Amino acid sequence: MNRRSNLLLLALFLLVISQLNGQTDRDAAVLKAMPTLDKMMADYAAGQHFPGLVWGIVLDGKLIHTGKYGYADLEKKLPASPLSDFRIASMSKSFTAMAILKLRDAGKLQLDDPVSRYIPEMVQQPYLHADAAPVTIRHLLTHAAGFPEDNPWGDRQLAVPDDSLIALIRRGISFSTDPGTGYEYSNLGFAMLGYVIQRITGEPYQTYISREILQPLGMHNTYWEYNDVPADRLAQGYRWLNNRWVKQPLLHDGAYGAMGGLITTLEDFARYVAFHENGYPARTGADNGVIKRSSLREMHFPWNFSALNTGFKYGDRPCPSVSAYAYGLRWEKDCEQRVTLGHSGGLPGFGSNWRFLPQFGIGIITFANLTYAPAGGINIAALDRVIRESGLQARSLPASPVLEQRKQQLAALLPEWKNAAASGIFADNFFLDYFTDSLRKEAVAIFAAAGKIGSVSAIEPENNLRGSFRLYGDKAAVQVSFTLTPQNPALIQEYHIKLLPR
Repeated sequence: MNRRSNLLLLALFLLVISQLNGQTDRDAAVLKAMPTLDKMMADYAAGQHFPGLVWGIVLDGKLIHTGKYGYADLEKKLPASPLSDFRIASMSKSFTAMAILKLRDAGKLQLDDPVSRYIPEMVQQPYLHADAAPVTIRHLLTHAAGFPEDNPWGDRQLAVPDDSLIALIRRGISFSTDPGTGYEYSNLGFAMLGYVIQRITGEPYQTYISREILQPLGMHNTYWEYNDVPADRLAQGYRWLNNRWVKQPLLHDGAYGAMGGLITTLEDFARYVAFHENGYPARTGADNGVIKRSSLREMHFPWNFSALNTGFKYGDRPCPSVSAYAYGLRWEKDCEQRVTLGHSGGLPGFGSNWRFLPQFGIGIITFANLTYAPAGGINIAALDRVIRESGLQARSLPASPVLEQRKQQLAALLPEWKNAAASGIFADNFFLDYFTDSLRKEAVAIFAAAGKIGSVSAIEPENNLRGSFRLYGDKAAVQVSFTLTPQNPALIQEYHIKLLPR
């Protein structure tokens, strides 16, 4: 092996070691915040009268911490644990959505197909108005079908057989709005998606999802029917009434299980969260998951606006947020530009929530066995506390070669802009929108205020064709941001410069 090959191997080895050390640092930082998390969860469970609660943190595709409180079964004094099987209710919806996308990717359906193509009973539906668009698969995925919000009615339909679901449709659905005109949460819509899966595959949606999603992900302790769960693992559900817990009857599986029927363990569900986290960042390389990474990220897109929460707070810290529905998932973005994805679940006897932040590679799971246990708020607060206490940083995007190239070329022109027009790095609009004399005057003044430049930062990509970098002077820093065109090769079309105090 020649010297060049040895140097390449050494560089690769050092890169791997650096990545491993970086991962170890992230794990260690987050683990230091776990005592705070555990106390938050235990105090909350006690205050909310949860019989049992389990929680876990998934970081960069690994379950790094679990916690537990109370009992999965009060009568048997069976402690709650990460191996206890809890019904997760509407957290099931994203599995149904994932199955639909898998069928789409296989060419079995299109998301804008009318649902009547797969459920003929939908053809004669009496819409609110004669000019209403027909319900599509995408409408069902995003709660845009025009069906009325159906909690808690839908929760009690879990065991309804297919015949009853189709009979309801045949009799005519009562619409609250026309399809495609708004957001309204519908369990019926996801029950219909389950039936669509069955019509396309020729087998129950439970069979298809279990074989194509659960088993490949290693979710071997996940079930649809509670009678299939080992008795020493099954969490029982309760309601807090008159200062005591009252056991709730478990619901059997049926046509509506596609909207809320899954029963799983925290350890199993962590594998599912890890798969979602693995969708980021977009990259080249092996893509052999249960669905393509691009389809996974498509699931995460905010397709249907649902709410603006101007009064949202992290504790005493105001932070307005906006929310939307993706495919079987809720999407939220707060005032700090943090994007959160996940879903709550609630049924008689149970309440659950999971959410993860793609930029940070961290997620949280919480299962409780109390009727409609409010698990979402505590998960929001817990993730915020963990991120702040651990100092966890958002994962940066890799810089594209052209973005790095333009950054170096642009930095070399500053502050004088000498021969900039002849450099060939600017789009044809640039010197019509910006004027060299003004650019030079502005940059020279800013550089004078910054002092002697000692270093230049790496590019911080916003995406493949937009980013910023900093030049550090002995008095202040200079921030430069720019955007490239869709041409090939991409050229600089927009530019901004400003002084940042040290």
